[in-house]
Amino acid sequence: MFSAKLRLRLPRDQLSSKVKSLMHELGLDHVAMARVGDDRVRGISGGERRRVSIGVDVIHDPEVLILDEPTSGLDSTSALQIIDMLKLMAETRGQTIILSIHQPGFRIVKLFNSVLLMANGSVLHHGTVDQLGVSLRTMGMQLPLHVNVVEFAMESIDIVQQQGKVLQQEIQPQLLLSSSTRKSQQKKVEEAGESRSGKFTLQQLFQQSKVVDEESIGFEFDFPLGFANSRLQETLILSHRFSKNIFRTKELFACRTIQMLISGLVLGSIFYNLKDDLVGAEERVGLFAFILTFLLSCTTEALPIFLQEREILMKETSCGSYRISSYSIANGIVYLPFLLILAILFTVPLYWLVGLNPNFMAFMHFLLLIWLILYTANSVVVCFSALVPNFIVGNSVISGVMGSFFLFSGYFISKNGIPNYWIFMHYISLFKYPFEGFLINEFSNSGKCLEYMFGKCMVSAEDLLKEEGYGEDGKWRNVVIMVCFILFYRFISYAILRFRYCPSISSLRASLV
Repeated sequence: MFSAKLRLRLPRDQLSSKVKSLMHELGLDHVAMARVGDDRVRGISGGERRRVSIGVDVIHDPEVLILDEPTSGLDSTSALQIIDMLKLMAETRGQTIILSIHQPGFRIVKLFNSVLLMANGSVLHHGTVDQLGVSLRTMGMQLPLHVNVVEFAMESIDIVQQQGKVLQQEIQPQLLLSSSTRKSQQKKVEEAGESRSGKFTLQQLFQQSKVVDEESIGFEFDFPLGFANSRLQETLILSHRFSKNIFRTKELFACRTIQMLISGLVLGSIFYNLKDDLVGAEERVGLFAFILTFLLSCTTEALPIFLQEREILMKETSCGSYRISSYSIANGIVYLPFLLILAILFTVPLYWLVGLNPNFMAFMHFLLLIWLILYTANSVVVCFSALVPNFIVGNSVISGVMGSFFLFSGYFISKNGIPNYWIFMHYISLFKYPFEGFLINEFSNSGKCLEYMFGKCMVSAEDLLKEEGYGEDGKWRNVVIMVCFILFYRFISYAILRFRYCPSISSLRASLV
């Protein structure tokens, strides 16, 4: 249904009817509401899973369907059922189905209209199975009993290659066209951009084996540049799917929820009811630094999820299911409420147990900062998951980047003490602005006196801020900068996905031709 929503412009009732019809055609009615399953959850069988994968790609009735080893890993009965189903779809739907297969059984071989035998990138045979048998006998090879011709040809691939080179040299003069026909054909080939390497192209092979009529051959490909849905509809559909994936990942969802609640309670009990003096102010600063380190460094466990989603994204966008921008927007929206729940569970016990600024608006601002910190960490993970090749590299890179940002946050060394050639790291640090936001939110306009002498206030909370160079005007400026960081990392992740993993229509056209 998700694939139908993304690929078809149909009303809801027609979509449902089309999905049910395809489920019946694929023989999946009895497992319609079952989970597909994965390594942890036992789901449907391998053959049923393969049929689901096929159904996802044929829901929009493509004219050509290309499958890579659809029978791999299946038993003989399931493999025959898959090929038999594809044969029926090719006949009833009028589709061209091209598939790669290894070690096909005798009954499977009988279902093929045409066989293309390849080795080391070269074509050894293209035609019917009977023609393959004739070619093998022409080469002087005798087909053993109880062995199908395709399997025998694959077992004798070295001999077929050697004999094929000899036969190609003998037959090639017979394939030459007349002078005028050859010139016109060459003109068409040049217009289509076909290879001049001397090897037979797929188009020439079709002509040689008479699989299609010569007059029906066309060199132009019709690429649908539009999408079935608007960007808003795509975003809603993808957000729905992302939400399901989050809630179905029960381990991560439950662990993160419990982790944030327990962390807030534990930190609140450790820093319980801090005093309003210089020692208490130092302890508050240490608490804020630990909160930043904890929240910004504990989000790497989401990296495998994003890496897995990247593989799905590459597959679905390559066939034009939706826009990458829709994916990026949906991915950003769906985590907002989830991270807000985590921020509330962490903030509520921590804030009031520690005894931070009792003003309610100060509490709401603290909650906002925690939410933005979590979302910033999530955005960083999304960005690097689009860039790195695997989890090991991604985990190392993210840990190194976070460590560098924390070093230049202003907690270990003040801005004035940082060398000029490293000062840029202070301003791009993800820790700097929320750290300043915590301090301003806690000490500005609080009316707290941190040290008395002879009944007179010698050091106030506002004096501490002024000494560090922080003012009330930086309260919302830090929030805006944090939002800019989030947008920046989200945009970088979109740009990486857009230009690295999804080829343009022009390059796709060139590769197909």
